[in-house]
Amino acid sequence: MTRFRLTVEFDGGPFMGWQRQAHGPSVQQAIEEAVFAVTGEGSAVYAAGRTDAGVHATAMAAHVDVAKDIAPFRLMEALNAKLKPHPIAILACEAVPADWHARFSCLGRAYLYRIVNRRAPLALEAGRAWRIARPLDEAAMHDAAQILVGLHDFTTFRSAHCQSDSPVKTLDRLSVRREGEAVLVEAAARSFLHHQVRSMVGCLALVGQGQWSPADLKAALDARDRAALGLNAPPDGLYFVNAVYP
Repeated sequence: MTRFRLTVEFDGGPFMGWQRQAHGPSVQQAIEEAVFAVTGEGSAVYAAGRTDAGVHATAMAAHVDVAKDIAPFRLMEALNAKLKPHPIAILACEAVPADWHARFSCLGRAYLYRIVNRRAPLALEAGRAWRIARPLDEAAMHDAAQILVGLHDFTTFRSAHCQSDSPVKTLDRLSVRREGEAVLVEAAARSFLHHQVRSMVGCLALVGQGQWSPADLKAALDARDRAALGLNAPPDGLYFVNAVYP
């Protein structure tokens, strides 16, 4: 039995999220079906993190155990062939120790949220970014974002369906920058609550539009109440971009 680490890119638009769902297609299901088609083995595929419906990934880390004698490159090529026409690609595949785990060995996760700040609708990036027509002050968004960095109770920014044992998390980094009409929000932490990044981005967008002040953001954080949330950003602009391992 060999454990393979997979680096996975996917467009989350057609899926109910990473994890298998009884009520719709998932990224995990598609990859597990491809593994079965290649190896004849019903192996589970584990990922560094779960993503919601519509959320994308540029480099999701995952692993799968395979008994068949197959080289990593051959497995990658075969999986990509079987994954068609799903918008999923295995970017890399390597053998790892049997005790390496995509989720439990992970020391940190990073997300990117893409906002397109323009009045015109999205022709090429529909479903892959959040369009905000009103001008955004990215510097004000970045300054306010620092309020959320550090150890906090993030109950306000947590989905009512979150299964985490505790709302207390340490946010290592939350930055906002502009590249032309794109406003990019980058978040890094050991782990995140369900909807945490989208909820933080939604509130930062209110700051960027002048509807909220930094004090309003601080009050929402301190309220520790989901009802105090200003806005939950749509999944379209969210990307899982990195998983950190020892």
